[in-house]
Amino acid sequence: MAKGFVIWLTGLSGAGKSTIAGRLVQELGVLGRHVEVLDGDEVRTHLSKGLGFSKEDRDTNIRRIGFVAGLVARSGGIAITAAISPYREIRDEVRARTPNFVEVYVRCSIEELTRRDVKGLYAKALAGEIAHFTGISDPYEEPLNPEIVVDSGRETVEESTERILDRLEVLGYIARGVREHLATGAELDRLLDEARTLPSLDLDPRQAADAGMLGIGALAPLHGFMGPADYATVIESGRLVGGQPFTIPVVLRLKDEGAERLRHMSRVALRADGAPVAILDITDVYRTDPASEAWNVYGTDDSAHPGVQLLKSSGDWAIGGPVTALARPSTGFPGYDLTPLEVRSLIAERGWQTTVGFQTRNPVHRAHEYLQKVALENLDGLLLHPLVGETKSDDIPADVRMACYEALLDGYYPKQRVLLATNPAWMRYAGPKEAVFHALIRRNYGCTHFIVGRDHAGVGSYYDTYAAHRIFEQYQPDELGIEILRFEHAFYCRACGGMASTRTCPHPTADHAVLSGTRVRELLTLGQPLPAEFSRPEVAALLRDATEKVA
Repeated sequence: MAKGFVIWLTGLSGAGKSTIAGRLVQELGVLGRHVEVLDGDEVRTHLSKGLGFSKEDRDTNIRRIGFVAGLVARSGGIAITAAISPYREIRDEVRARTPNFVEVYVRCSIEELTRRDVKGLYAKALAGEIAHFTGISDPYEEPLNPEIVVDSGRETVEESTERILDRLEVLGYIARGVREHLATGAELDRLLDEARTLPSLDLDPRQAADAGMLGIGALAPLHGFMGPADYATVIESGRLVGGQPFTIPVVLRLKDEGAERLRHMSRVALRADGAPVAILDITDVYRTDPASEAWNVYGTDDSAHPGVQLLKSSGDWAIGGPVTALARPSTGFPGYDLTPLEVRSLIAERGWQTTVGFQTRNPVHRAHEYLQKVALENLDGLLLHPLVGETKSDDIPADVRMACYEALLDGYYPKQRVLLATNPAWMRYAGPKEAVFHALIRRNYGCTHFIVGRDHAGVGSYYDTYAAHRIFEQYQPDELGIEILRFEHAFYCRACGGMASTRTCPHPTADHAVLSGTRVRELLTLGQPLPAEFSRPEVAALLRDATEKVA
């Protein structure tokens, strides 16, 4: 049975609670969910007939609404309440008694409420002509820690509804799959105009890559930078608050002065190289825990580790909130910068029922080729999905790697069974945790299977051999939405006369041709040829030419 829950819309009269509730009913109904709306006015007509507007009567009314909403949620349905519920204490009381309670604060300024009030009630209340009017002459206590805040004075009903649904997905109550939060057409023009008036925050290339991936749906179910609750649970348990697997914090970090500047802002333009690339609705400004993050994500606090080094040099603060991208990620490889939905569309066009994803930050060599083709013996298609975001300074540049992929695919792969596309993510070097992270990204791009090697996303000797395989034992297969193909280390065996692995080759390691990335770079720097057992000649030639140009 689907998980039942309560959406508790609270806010001043006229803020738009009932309108948003009606739109939520439509959207949740599309997902096949049963929804009941408990509207404040209707409840007073039936469930709470005879109650007045004293604090005691209002509290009784809210308790009754909460009781019925809880019954709906316990039966697997969705209850949406649309009542002012002005007092924080009674809302918290209902929360404590109600399963899966999601508080949504529908914020709207008094000025906007007065402007849109056709009956003139706000104007009369402000003039002292109406007593006990909530928000004017009677108190309205804003929620301190609601799950969601929407602003109906600034957002359209559709935008507020979308943000609520996004948060429900992150909380694990609904699943809508991969969707883009990428402005286009008239919306893009409007947001670009707005960006010129908003306070701005300059992003480095890694932060810009994260913002772009959030916008195209590559990091679903995330649709924004993490708030403190998701940040903490990801570090502690490798899951979001809603229970979905997620192993890498996706946060927008700030130095102390940046956090202070943005603390009281609600919306900010994110810029990269001076151009606006996204709009962030700020829901949280919070302090992170770099020490705990280092150990739980990277397994070390050694500053020599590139991920830990970056973590320690970044600010301790972070801002969280939904992101609307103003531009899709552009990595400099036109034709290959495909979004998840575009890749999914191409997979469907080709009729692939099964697609295996392959992660690499290095040029494809013979061992990679072997693993991919073993998988292709049983699956319909291969998504070769190289990471082209920020990597270590001594890694092979992305343009060289892409040229190597093109050469290899042109000569050694069936064209209709392989798709090459860029992954705009940056490299964390988080070993096992990043193996899961990469698998989830490839799930979003439409892969049904994902290849994981013995030292996936590793660097140095920080991670145990095959730790990247064992971490997947923490998750049920249906949780990940993608099947993991665990491969042993592959190599060219001179005695076998071909590619093999430790599972298929009986010969001693002396017969195995194995080159580390470091050794490859050494040979290239010295101008020595790469062994044919390691690399195809076309790839070796490209690497050699690139090294000579740098030298």
